Amino acid sequence: MKKIMLLLCLIVVETYSQVGGESIYNFLNLTGSARQASLGGNTLTLLDDVNQPLWNPSIINSELDNQISINYLNYLADVNLTSATFAHLINRNLGTIQGGITYLSYGKFIEADENGVETGIFKAYDLSVSVGYSYPISKTDFFIGANIKIINSVIGNFTSFGVGTDIGLLYYNEFKPYVFTLVARNIGYQVTVFDETREKLPLDISFGASYKLENVPITWHITFDNLQQWDIAVANPSNSKTDINGNVTDEQISFFDNTIRHFTLGAELFSEGAFNLRVGYDFRRAKELQLIDKRTFSGFTAGFGLKMNKFKFNYAFSKYHPASNANTFSLQINLN
Repeated sequence: MKKIMLLLCLIVVETYSQVGGESIYNFLNLTGSARQASLGGNTLTLLDDVNQPLWNPSIINSELDNQISINYLNYLADVNLTSATFAHLINRNLGTIQGGITYLSYGKFIEADENGVETGIFKAYDLSVSVGYSYPISKTDFFIGANIKIINSVIGNFTSFGVGTDIGLLYYNEFKPYVFTLVARNIGYQVTVFDETREKLPLDISFGASYKLENVPITWHITFDNLQQWDIAVANPSNSKTDINGNVTDEQISFFDNTIRHFTLGAELFSEGAFNLRVGYDFRRAKELQLIDKRTFSGFTAGFGLKMNKFKFNYAFSKYHPASNANTFSLQINLN
């Protein structure tokens, strides 16, 4: 157990720091799970969602056996994400494996030469295929899991391939109302590059927890992400101030303002019932997409789940900006 904790700590300390916009394959940080999206988009402790191992392989368990999920995200600017996942129990000794595929289409673009003469149409897309496995640590309530991802990104005639892995450590006891997890996501290497520059994968080290209230049918979820890089806030030029002499003062980001951007909060009502209601809030998205002197509700998410025999339908609404929102749909089927 000490060796496992040491390994995860070394990953936190020694791996390069990076956030969105500074790496390749950033589509790996988009969720296709409507349930996860409705809880803020970063939840890591959904033990009964077959989509969750794409983000946290340590939650793979026998209860996911023969469950399949098909997901569709109507993202921004006609960008669409489609994903599918499946889990299968090999046997009681070997445990369960989970596989998934994620496809992000950017649509079609007009191709032109340096003189602006149109020469045709080209496509751009990202693709990831993964396989994951989790193992219970003997005589403890801890589980460790990992998955391997093969990644392909295409822009017209340019192609890039990469490999990645996620490593997760989970604490779960069925008699306890809380769950804790530590996950290092997107550790990997860009094997073939688009041009001459090799880029880094979007590493994200996160801590997640959930707590189920005893007398109220509510489960709280919280995620503290980007632990590998503390300073993730960037001053917004729109919030700069100019005095009477024309001197410009940039926005000053406080310690609290930077800290709160690491948090995502979600709540699920009737989590074990046939009908669920969910809300979430991504503090970083809210801060980065806010408008001056106007309430936009950016960062707010909501959704519901409806279970019908072997089928479960989930929907999520994600608020980004007054000009655009995102809708996520998931259909989960129990084949047993």
